[in-house]
Amino acid sequence: MRNYAIVTAAYWGFTLSDGALRMLVLLHFYRLGYSPFTLAFLFLLYEAAGIGANLIGGWLATRHGIRRMLAVGLATQILGFCLLSALSPSWSAALSVVWVVVAQGICGVAKDLTKTASKSAIKLTAPDGASTLFRWVAWFTGSKNAMKGVGFFLGGLLLEAIGFRAALWAMAAVLALVLAGVLLSLPPLMGKARASKSVKELFAKTAGVNLLAGARIALFGARDVWFVVGLPVFLYAQGWSFTMVGGFLALWTIGYGLVQAAAPALVRRSTDGLTAEVPAARLWALALALVPAALCLLLAAGLGRPDLVVVLGLAVFGVAFAVNSSLHSYLILAYAGSAKAAEDVGFYYAANAAGRFAGTLLSGLLYGWGGLIACLVGSGLMLAASWATTLALPMVRKETPALAR
Repeated sequence: MRNYAIVTAAYWGFTLSDGALRMLVLLHFYRLGYSPFTLAFLFLLYEAAGIGANLIGGWLATRHGIRRMLAVGLATQILGFCLLSALSPSWSAALSVVWVVVAQGICGVAKDLTKTASKSAIKLTAPDGASTLFRWVAWFTGSKNAMKGVGFFLGGLLLEAIGFRAALWAMAAVLALVLAGVLLSLPPLMGKARASKSVKELFAKTAGVNLLAGARIALFGARDVWFVVGLPVFLYAQGWSFTMVGGFLALWTIGYGLVQAAAPALVRRSTDGLTAEVPAARLWALALALVPAALCLLLAAGLGRPDLVVVLGLAVFGVAFAVNSSLHSYLILAYAGSAKAAEDVGFYYAANAAGRFAGTLLSGLLYGWGGLIACLVGSGLMLAASWATTLALPMVRKETPALAR
């Protein structure tokens, strides 16, 4: 319990800064006149870097221990903040974009190294039992997203209160304190085990892990295809201020996190951890896919104020998405092997990063092409693919071949 609490607190601090960073970059550069596609481009390396960072992060956490990878992730985030703070208004637009993309890529590596190490720690610290594991995963994931929501609000507030550069310096200082706490409090060899010795061994996953990774790509692509660029820009174009946009996204993400934490109470559980949970994942995925379709119809018909329609629709979307995400976060640990859980989790979150990358790119492209409705159509198609993939999820956990274990 002590180690679980320490890891959770460290990840809270990291996620607070990560949510603030997204709002800082998005709103600061939109105010400077950057197009929706350019805004999406600023986040592409951030998302793409996460694919490799999760794969290598899981392997490194297994080989060197979770404490070391948490420390590396926090230190890398501080480096990214310092690089972003060096951005000069006198630079050309092209140089500024390249600098921000590279710095964001470093922050993307930091985020996914920290996430993989933190979520792997749950498998090691949770008591035996599928029910307990589900509760611990749900609380960890839900509370993390609530902190990310606070970060969204904090980012908008800091941008207006002290400016872009001072906000980055302040967040770097806070993360330095979190880093010191991790190094002083966690066991040095926590999570250390025999790591895979070849690429073939690293990618030898069970059918459950592979299928869940595929569903995760589509799930998070469907969220980010309208959430990353389309939604904030749409609300700002409707007359909302930076603080209003950041505040709303903060409230949504906090509510989303609370639903995630409460997901075990909304899902019937089984003693084996799969026979009730897998059908629940299929049902909630289908329900989620219907939300963007309904929003498209309402916006196309011109019923009510567009921003209010979107806000209400996003509330419904958030509930269904939160339960889906919580179920996925639990199932990956249920399918993962205990000895090298970090590697399985890293592989899964590499797929998560691939979905975010696709969603971020499409968010800028689709919004520039057809506005928020085009983003919602893309979201609905991705969610349909996610639901179809969950239909093949196994109901029994099988071990990987001897090669992988």
